[in-house]
Amino acid sequence: MVDPAALDEKTLPVDTAEDDVRPDDRIDDERHDEENRLKPRYIAAVRDALEDGDKGAVYDLVEPLHPADIADLIELTDREDRALLAAAITDLMTVEVVAELNDHVREAMMEALPAEAVASIAEQLETDDAVQLLEDLDEDDQKAIIAELDPETQAAVESALAYPEETAGRLMSRHVMAVPEHLTVGDLIDYLREHGDLEHDFHEVFVIDAAHHPVGTCALNWILTTPRNVRLTDVMKRDQTLIPVTMDQEEVALMFQKYALISAAVVDESGRLVGQMTVDDIVHIISEEAGEDALLLSGVGDGDINEPIREAYTARVRWLIANLGTAVVASAIIAFFGAAIEQLVALAVLMPIVASIGGNAGTQTMAVAVRAIATNQLTRANTWRIVSRELRVALLNGVTVAVLIGIAAGVLFGWQMGAVIALAMVVNIAVSGLAGVLVPVAFERVGQDPAVASSVFVTMITDSMGFLAFLGLAVAAGLAPL
Repeated sequence: MVDPAALDEKTLPVDTAEDDVRPDDRIDDERHDEENRLKPRYIAAVRDALEDGDKGAVYDLVEPLHPADIADLIELTDREDRALLAAAITDLMTVEVVAELNDHVREAMMEALPAEAVASIAEQLETDDAVQLLEDLDEDDQKAIIAELDPETQAAVESALAYPEETAGRLMSRHVMAVPEHLTVGDLIDYLREHGDLEHDFHEVFVIDAAHHPVGTCALNWILTTPRNVRLTDVMKRDQTLIPVTMDQEEVALMFQKYALISAAVVDESGRLVGQMTVDDIVHIISEEAGEDALLLSGVGDGDINEPIREAYTARVRWLIANLGTAVVASAIIAFFGAAIEQLVALAVLMPIVASIGGNAGTQTMAVAVRAIATNQLTRANTWRIVSRELRVALLNGVTVAVLIGIAAGVLFGWQMGAVIALAMVVNIAVSGLAGVLVPVAFERVGQDPAVASSVFVTMITDSMGFLAFLGLAVAAGLAPL
């Protein structure tokens, strides 16, 4: 028996081939730190080689990296140096590297590479991935790259680009396993072995009629466990979910979620089978849409640190200007009660509390409403039930917070002031709850994305009503003159 303690690194055979290196083996080497991030001094070495114009040194430094690390390196490199880096490592810009790149960085890289190099990458990708690679490029760049593609890929990409962005037509895979309905299970198995495109993953076989309309599906486990002489029409699942080619990607994701789909056929306007959507595409869509809605609520556009400064500025400043306009409304209400505030300093002390709590309550309700609209949980059929529910929640929250702030204000400024701010708090939180659900619903009803501008208007309503309720009640109670 060999004593394990007698074995050390010197006695063990070592295979240094890069393909055999596991991700954990790269941790804390000369390029990676203990958290498997590229070390600053390694990045600096690449940057110095770029500045010196030494492409050979750049290539030697980058060549040992895993594709995901090359993508990280590109993103960590200064924007003006990325084109130089791409030019120095052109043949290392593989499909795997491109797939790992941030969208904004990938677009810049594709513009920096020659058209034939981008075409070579696109030809190795699935059609939906190739389209994603090209869709954000300038029209001239797109045409130059498409011209370099092989005829089959070229036709598929041009067909996909003809559909609107973020629709099933752009995202679907055109590699579909489809067979005529007259086959038996045995015929199907023989066909798959002889003619099937088995290089691409598929979860079910689509059965089509003579007009190329999908009439059913056969799951792979059914095919493998059914006798060969059984006709497909006898075992296929006729109840299937069909995705229109123009359906928005968010609606597609909701259908997959609702019906627990693994894959689904995509059909054109005439009902012909033209592609399929699979669950791996949907996972990406759900992640993208969730992040997009969260960022839209904040009014920051893409919210990406790699987004060009001009685009980031344009996306953010318009909502700041809109917010400035709505803030004027709240300021006007405060100015109207200026004399009361001058006579009673306690009003100025307590006003921010009313506005702040109301704003938070409105934001809570708005976040719930926007998500419910996005997931089809809030529709025309149940709008008023949801409004009623949120109003009751808001009233309960308002009473709870009102008791706490009323007691505190009563001790510090007198019980009359405590009663005024408590009542104002209930009113403001109730209004905030209504605004938080009604504003997103209103935007959705007029065909606008409720995540885009809801926060600006909800903030205006909660601030304005908070100041109006508190200062108005204080004047009405005789605590200060108007």
